[in-house]
Amino acid sequence: MSLLRALLGTVRSARHAPRLTAALVPDADVLLDAPDERLSPALVAAALGDPEPAAKLLATTRDAAEWEDRDRYVTRLATFAYHRGGWLTGWLAAAPGDPDALLVTAQLAVRRAWESPARAERLRELAPLVREIAGEAPHDPVPWRLALDHARGAHAGHAVFESLWEQAVRRSPHHYGCHVAALKYLSAQWYGSHRAAFDFAEQAADDAAPDSLVGALPVRAAYDGLRVPPGPDGSVPADRVDRAVARALALSAAFPAGDPWPAEVRNLLAYVLVERARWTEAWEEFGRIGPYATSFPWGAARGAAPEDPLLRFLAARDRVRGELARRTPLRGTGRGRAGRGGPGGH
Repeated sequence: MSLLRALLGTVRSARHAPRLTAALVPDADVLLDAPDERLSPALVAAALGDPEPAAKLLATTRDAAEWEDRDRYVTRLATFAYHRGGWLTGWLAAAPGDPDALLVTAQLAVRRAWESPARAERLRELAPLVREIAGEAPHDPVPWRLALDHARGAHAGHAVFESLWEQAVRRSPHHYGCHVAALKYLSAQWYGSHRAAFDFAEQAADDAAPDSLVGALPVRAAYDGLRVPPGPDGSVPADRVDRAVARALALSAAFPAGDPWPAEVRNLLAYVLVERARWTEAWEEFGRIGPYATSFPWGAARGAAPEDPLLRFLAARDRVRGELARRTPLRGTGRGRAGRGGPGGH
């Protein structure tokens, strides 16, 4: 019987795989961490050594209180400066007190400290810079998100973290980046547990606006629960993961397919769906993702070193396609059972 199932699965894969492949963006057209139409010109200019478009972009987000965009742009610009930093050095030289240049610089410094073998020590050395930048931001939650990430790596105690969290949510009660930073702190990998992380994520999602990415926070907790071994409070209950997936599916469906804004949430959801062997829903989610693959979660290290996120994204998509093709019945997808030659045909 097992041989029969294997043979039928092979026939089904050959029959249905081309149709499924045609329904998705071709592999060659998938982009990793593609910048949006506002960030792209700033990155191009930065590559040419010109910081002015980046400066104008971040000033616009600050003046318009576009905190979610601002957080993304600061992170992406710091990542760009990690590899090509001449434009940032020039920006600081021309405007040494520019709050946006200082914020990108601090983000870059924290990233470098995180990668150091002496992470905690390096991060503690950056504490005055992080405190100064956050303290000079009366309305901006992004420096406080950075302060939360910094505190986690510097082994800050609960009281310190709670005081930073209070300052962050005072500036933006539903800021996605700050909520992700708090969720990481509460995770079993750091200073909490699976249960604490889920409790926090579910409450935050309950309080979020219908179209807020905070609504997908429970699926991020589910992702952590699937990757980190069970702690003293045990593994994550399956029904809790399923509720998290249901929330994220509803949120994803509220945005147009191929929208870059929820791309990271959709990639995260697709990852969890694959891990849960929910092939049909995973396939539909890859369709909503369109060409927008993201480094998280596909670039997270499983072993000693990070893996190529784009290759892992494409491999996961291909795996889902294969599983669906293998499970789709042969009947009802082409000609009638009689075929060309009628009942006795070949």
